[in-house]
Amino acid sequence: MQIDIATPADAPGIASVHVRAWQVAYAPMLDPAYLAGLSIDERAAQWREILAGHASETRVARAGARVLGFVSHGRCRDPGAPRCRGEIWALYVDPHAWGQGAGKALVQTAVQALGAAGHSAVSLWVLADNARGTAFYAACGFARVPGSEQYFELGGRQVQEVKYLRPLDGAPAA
Repeated sequence: MQIDIATPADAPGIASVHVRAWQVAYAPMLDPAYLAGLSIDERAAQWREILAGHASETRVARAGARVLGFVSHGRCRDPGAPRCRGEIWALYVDPHAWGQGAGKALVQTAVQALGAAGHSAVSLWVLADNARGTAFYAACGFARVPGSEQYFELGGRQVQEVKYLRPLDGAPAA
């Protein structure tokens, strides 16, 4: 497995991973018809725009030409967040590659890049009912931020999202 900076040519592979990961990870939480209707082509178009916009850095884990997963990260987007906080904007791994180290490698790459960019802490948002995701982030050194709960509609269902935070290199969580 190797990790590379994503290019627009990676958009279809990123989109495929993104859709499949949602369909498996969020199956217990979201409407099956909504998940079945997710379009890889539409998501690929979104990813081409995201990659062209350079608002975040996106890296892909791949085995040969196959995209196994991706992480997108940048400055924290939360209103009022300190400038020294980075954020993992998105992290998804193809369900067929779960448990094989791609997710952990992508988190480590993002955390290293955010630390090198001067951030002293990294945050992320995860669906509260995503037990696999919350356990994974806890194993990667992130802790749930008490009182961070927010609710919104996703695929016709009300969901709760919570923030997780990880200080970098012994720095206090900013």
